[in-house]
Amino acid sequence: MEYRRLGSSGLQVSALSFGTWLTFGKQISDDTAEKLMDIAYEAGVNFFDNAEIYARGQSEIVMGNILAKKGWTRSSYLVSSKVFFGTEGKDAKPNQRGLSRKHVIEGCHDAMKRLRVDYLDLYYCHRPDKQTPIEETVWTMHQLVMQGKVLYWGTSEWDASEIMEAISIAKQHHLIGPVMEQPQYNMLTREKLEKDYLHLFKHHGLGTTIWSPLASGVLSGKYLDAKPGDTRLMMPGMEWLHDRVLQEEILEKVKGLKKISDDLGVSLAHLCLAWCLKNPNVSTVILGASKTDQLKENLNSMKVVQMLTDEVMSAIEKVLNNKPRLSEF
Repeated sequence: MEYRRLGSSGLQVSALSFGTWLTFGKQISDDTAEKLMDIAYEAGVNFFDNAEIYARGQSEIVMGNILAKKGWTRSSYLVSSKVFFGTEGKDAKPNQRGLSRKHVIEGCHDAMKRLRVDYLDLYYCHRPDKQTPIEETVWTMHQLVMQGKVLYWGTSEWDASEIMEAISIAKQHHLIGPVMEQPQYNMLTREKLEKDYLHLFKHHGLGTTIWSPLASGVLSGKYLDAKPGDTRLMMPGMEWLHDRVLQEEILEKVKGLKKISDDLGVSLAHLCLAWCLKNPNVSTVILGASKTDQLKENLNSMKVVQMLTDEVMSAIEKVLNNKPRLSEF
């Protein structure tokens, strides 16, 4: 396993990490969840990603039980949570979601209990909160770091301007600012990481822990010939994602990418994961999996990175035809 610095911080994170969105506490059994974490840990994965909203807290409970059972040395792994949506869903009362000081602190305490840890290595603001001043959130995160309850904090799906405001507030008041952002990044979703955040990478050393590198499985090629029923796109409540990604234009691109992967003698999933890993601004690629064989295969994608020559990258760009246009100024 390759390890990379999380942005300009000193924290080393495995290039491939493991996340639990839609799986732990929901799609798969606890036994399967344990097997998946075992496979990831033995392969050198040291970062396990979670959030309060995943299965409304049950995902963190499942992961916490596994961590307690395994007894892995605490310094050998990183665990995260994310705060914003709460665990109550549509039944949430006013202060049970968002980024107010109250919810951020209570969310941190609750996540530590569910994960059965004494501190969170990474703690994210899962979405921006238009109802809470960013300054309030920055101060709260700084205080949690000072208390030793959080080691590094960051954002998820924030705009570049919002992240920049948080960084500026932290610098102005000599506080610990955001270290990382967790954006969606894959061959079909590129704007933020390849354009909007470039200033943050260059001048502020922002790290990234990217999610959905296979676009919810579309870039694995499994939807080309059929629509398997046991996938996340076919789960109840995921119709919005199903309709967004299973478009004819997208599937045509997947077919073109499949030809490139076939020519290289690698799986389509490996090609698409390696493409994400090749970006120097990606600190870690979060893998999701509901089956052990699926995870084992995707953990081998590192070896494909060296096969992505300039010629191969040009061929990929020709198929995608979606490279963000950078400003000339």
